[in-house]
Amino acid sequence: MNPLVIAIPIIVVLAGLVLVAAARRRDTGEAIGMLSRETLKRDRSESPVLEEALPVTGTAVERAAALERRGGGTLVAERETALAEYVPPDPETIGVTRRQFFNRSIVGLMAFGLSAFGAAVLAFLWPQPKGGFGSKIRVGNVSDILAQIEANQGFLYVAEGRMWLTEYPASALEKARQVYDQPVLNSLEAGVAVVYQKCPHLGCRVPECKSSQWFECPCHGSQYNQAGEKKGGPAPRGMDRFVTEVTGGVLSVDTAKVIQGPPIGTNTTGQEAEGPHCVGAGGGH
Repeated sequence: MNPLVIAIPIIVVLAGLVLVAAARRRDTGEAIGMLSRETLKRDRSESPVLEEALPVTGTAVERAAALERRGGGTLVAERETALAEYVPPDPETIGVTRRQFFNRSIVGLMAFGLSAFGAAVLAFLWPQPKGGFGSKIRVGNVSDILAQIEANQGFLYVAEGRMWLTEYPASALEKARQVYDQPVLNSLEAGVAVVYQKCPHLGCRVPECKSSQWFECPCHGSQYNQAGEKKGGPAPRGMDRFVTEVTGGVLSVDTAKVIQGPPIGTNTTGQEAEGPHCVGAGGGH
């Protein structure tokens, strides 16, 4: 038999064994990572050391076992490094970045804008008396008022305050002090009666009657003398008043403060009708 025929199968078998052994060794090395020749040589020259004081990880144990299978190695525990104590940074050292500066500026401007808008809304909605009914009105000098009353045949209407002004006789002050409080007496003592234009019955505007020299309501016929004291009709009381003030001869009327009129039967002036009535007493009720 030809020796080559026997040698070739033997060579093939040996080559296969070499390949299998190399592959097995390669798998074992990959499990622990690739090591250089110098590292493997140094590991073999050193004696295995196990530091009892330090913990050994599972990776180190596997690596040592692999090294032992290959002829030696060193099992070295991984040393734990001490953690440095955390020290918070100094804000002054860090400072403010440009992004932080712009963010804070935008937030501040938005807050300022919203505050200004809110203040403007409140100022718009807040009631601001600017004269007229519901505020304190400076009517004028008492002497001028009395002159205007006489020029208008006993009655002066002030539309701004929705009120009537008439002359009040000084002879009626003694009785007036027994009926009216001082806020009403202030104008009466100056010679001027101030009454609210609204009828206390159902709120109609009460006009003057030049012929009778009374106030006569066209709605239901209630009648009042020049001082606004009830003389007839369905009204429950005399005409309402306002808080008055006379300072330095100047009459001021606070139309925001209405005072209920005098009760039925009050007649401090004793004034009777001086002519025909414009509205029949109690008519239309």
